[in-house]
Order: sequence, then structure tokens, then C-alpha cells
Amino acid sequence: MPTFVLINVVLLAVLIATAVAITRLRALYGAAMLAALFSLVTASLFVLLDAVDVAFTEAAVGVGISTVLLLGVLALTRSREAVTPRRRRLPGLVVVVLTGAVLGWASTDLPEFGAADSPVQRHPVTETYLRDSQEDIGIPNTVTSVLASYRGLDTLGELVVVFTAGLAVLSLLGPLARPDQIRPAPDLHLADYRVIRVVTGTLMPLILLFALYVLFHGDYGPGGGFQAGVIFASGFVLYGLVFGLDRAERVVPRRALWLLISLGLLLYAGLGLTTMALGGSFLDYDLLDPGHPEEGQHIGILLVETAIGITVAAVMTTIFFGFASRGGVRR
Repeated sequence: MPTFVLINVVLLAVLIATAVAITRLRALYGAAMLAALFSLVTASLFVLLDAVDVAFTEAAVGVGISTVLLLGVLALTRSREAVTPRRRRLPGLVVVVLTGAVLGWASTDLPEFGAADSPVQRHPVTETYLRDSQEDIGIPNTVTSVLASYRGLDTLGELVVVFTAGLAVLSLLGPLARPDQIRPAPDLHLADYRVIRVVTGTLMPLILLFALYVLFHGDYGPGGGFQAGVIFASGFVLYGLVFGLDRAERVVPRRALWLLISLGLLLYAGLGLTTMALGGSFLDYDLLDPGHPEEGQHIGILLVETAIGITVAAVMTTIFFGFASRGGVRR
């Protein structure tokens, strides 16, 4: 068996074992950690499949911010799952087995793994993107060209989904408590550990710098606005967990976050309206620099990625503040 295939089989086996362990575990904190491990192994599989951008997103969202948000939610509830009677588990087990069987049967129609004659390799759109994007846009990372330029309207829709989802979560949480109303958390004493405080203070600028690198380097390698926004949020979440919510809110006030949530979306849509006002179509970046269309594409993509990063970072940070204000993360 080739080494590449062997590594994939091993990682797939780890995924299956982790999923089974999560279903059998009643300790919710342990399940959250195993879910983070599941995302990490999935990201490794994406790297092996040369989907580095997807792997980056899975690592940032699945391993990073999602795990922290899950821990924030668990601070509001019990640490162990209630025992479900066996008769109530049977319908769920039947649905899972049937769904898995259908998916397994459907996978027999898929092309061979890595086959050169698969539809994705032979479709003319793929060749067009790979070849023409270098001439039209001049960006080495074709994924960024597709998402931020060719499919810019679709990406705007995804940002609207993030914006709407954030507002929905915050609406379900209800009115946010003021810092002076937050109940202290007796079981959380991270601020008492000087080593953790020093390490966090040292890592914060590096995390934010790396987020900027991911944002501005998305044209040339894996990264972009979504990943950078999540990394930004992870830095502020880490700061809030260690130093307390009241101190974190002095660094990033909630009013500023609410403005930033809308600012990113307005910047993205406003860019499209600007190109229309210049006589082109929606999100036609060429008009930003008519004499040098490639430069116009670069400017437009950078503005779009920045807008995405602003909204994603603000939404994730505000959601954490919403959970933390009810869990008592305060010093």
C-alpha cells in the first residue's frame, strides 16, 4: 500500500475512533476536546488532499474558535450529559445506520481516488479558472481569485449569512449584561496564574500579527478574510478568558464590536455599489483602476477580504462576550 494511502487510512481510522468516543462520552468537556481533535485530524486530511485553504479554515474555526465557544457554553450548564434511556437512543441509531448505508452505496458511483479523468479535472470551468485567473487577476492563489472575484457575489451572500447568524445568536441570548453585573465565576481562576498571564500577554501581539499576515497574504498562499477574522477573534477570546471580561471590554468595547459587525458588510456591499456608480457591474474591480485592471482586482480583493475579516472577527468576539457575560468570566 502506498504511503500516501496508508496515511489517509490511518487518519480516517482516527476520525472514526474519535467520533465513536464522542458519542459514548458523557463528560461534556472531554467531548469538546475530542471534537477539537476531530477537526484537527480533518484539517490534516485536507492538507494531504491539497485543499490547504479548506484545511486552514477547519483548523481556525473547528479547532480554535468553536472549541472556545463550546467551553463558554459549558460554563452555563452541567459538565455531564444527562443519561438517555436506551429506548430513546434506538431511533437515532437506526437513522445513522441507514444514512451511512445510503452514503456508502452512493459513493460507489464516485470516480477513483485521484483519477485524472474525474469530472472536476475534465470540466472546462476548472481549466478556465486555473489558466485565465492568472491573466485576468494576476494572483497566484486561484482560490482567492475565485472566491473574492469570480464568485464575489456568492461570498457576499456567505458574509450575510455570518452577519445574520451572529445577530440571531445574540438575540437568543437576550440583553447583554453590563460588566458590573457579571457574576464572578468561582471555578475559574486563570487570572491567578502568573505564568498564564505572562504567556497570554506575550502571545497576544503575535496572534494579531499572524491574523494580519493571513489577511494580507491570502493572495499568495492559504488564508483570507474568514480565517483572519477567526484568528483575530481567538486572540480577543483568549485575552478575555485569562484577564476577564471587564478588562477585555476595555480593549474592545461592545459598542465598537456592534459597529464593526455592520461595517464589514457595508464595506463589501458599498464596494459593489461603487463599481456600479463607475459604470460597471456589481463588484467589477477592474474599474477601480481602469488603466491597470489587474491592480484594480488586487485593490478590490484586498478590500473584500478586509471587510470579511472585520465582520467575522466582530461577530465571533461579540458572541463570546454574550456567553461569558452569563458565565461569570470576570476578574
